Amino acid sequence: MLDLAIFWDWLSFGVRWLHVVTGIAWIGSSFYFVALDLGLRRRPDLPVGAYGEEWQVHGGGFYHIQKYLVAPANMPEHLTWFKWEAYSTWMTGFALLCVVYYAGADLFLIDRNVLDVSAPVAIGISMASIAVGWIVYDLLCKSPLGKSDTGLMLCLFVVLVFMSWGYTQLFTGRAAFLHLGAFTATIMSANVFFIIIPNQKKVVADLIAGRKPDPALGAQAKQRSLHNNYLTLPVLFLMLSNHYPLAFGTQYNWVIASLVFIIGVLIRHYFNTTHARKGDPLWTWIAAGVLFIVIIWLSTVPKVLTGEPKAAAVNAVYTASAHFPAVRDTVMGRCAMCHAVEPSYEGIYHAPKGVVLDSDAAIADHAREIYLQAGRSHAMPPGNVTQITPQERDLLVAWFEEARKK
Repeated sequence: MLDLAIFWDWLSFGVRWLHVVTGIAWIGSSFYFVALDLGLRRRPDLPVGAYGEEWQVHGGGFYHIQKYLVAPANMPEHLTWFKWEAYSTWMTGFALLCVVYYAGADLFLIDRNVLDVSAPVAIGISMASIAVGWIVYDLLCKSPLGKSDTGLMLCLFVVLVFMSWGYTQLFTGRAAFLHLGAFTATIMSANVFFIIIPNQKKVVADLIAGRKPDPALGAQAKQRSLHNNYLTLPVLFLMLSNHYPLAFGTQYNWVIASLVFIIGVLIRHYFNTTHARKGDPLWTWIAAGVLFIVIIWLSTVPKVLTGEPKAAAVNAVYTASAHFPAVRDTVMGRCAMCHAVEPSYEGIYHAPKGVVLDSDAAIADHAREIYLQAGRSHAMPPGNVTQITPQERDLLVAWFEEARKK
């Protein structure tokens, strides 16, 4: 049994690592080509059909790149297709979803205080929501609204806000953020699989057959590529959010997720504008910074965190608190079955992240983590499987904040 647990933990690590590697490859190529496209320059003596060109230097060599909006008059013998980065990222991401959230549904996916369903039902909701997301998005793009890039993006943002709220009504906060990322990443990958690559293949087939390619195919693919470009940074935040309980485990987590999309769009707008040599819109960074401060405030409403105690020896302060006996009982009863040298909770074979909370000193050592993970946010216990009460969470907050004042 122990061997299986170790294997599963390493499987999770391996799939996660592969997902990161393929994600870097996809995001890197996406950012490069958007920057390249925006930096193209036109000149009178470009080849027939060429839209623009750019000279670049890297690694000691010079590169001369030309772009054709449709295709060149003669197809080159070798043509590199950029698609497997997107496909591999989605497949490894879905595999990670299965290994962590589906296999561990009772711990990581389901919060019975939010929605009391069985693991198969929760998994079914998860898969259905991700698939329906692509269908709704694709229909919006193909509707009359799709003729307006701005109108379409605003409508898409409304959908994402709704999903931000909706996922928090279905799953744990951690799973809600992860699913919002998967929802968005599926749209991005499906854009490549169903629109961008098929349209490019149609253009190539027309050229080989001697037909004139339809320029609308390129325009449609470019629109979807633009969406992918603006959605990338929010997806990165959502995929990393499980490390930050103040983002996913607080009351206004869905508002935080919605604001993250705006921040990501602002940052991409800055880089896209500078790459296109259309100015230096520093206001985007100021706006993003303001929104980030709003997120910090939302994560701790109605109080804002003021930092860690700076005294050299703080353990005595925590253990001397009048709240500590009740805090110790709460931690021992709600947390220590997992956070122990030999966990007693079924399916947990070693203390998560090596955090052991089986003594007064250990509880004091991890006071800040307890405060953030189980007091200020609802990140712990996962899915509130040990049924910690709001009063117990308030106790943890009062204990920590009182000790910090001393």
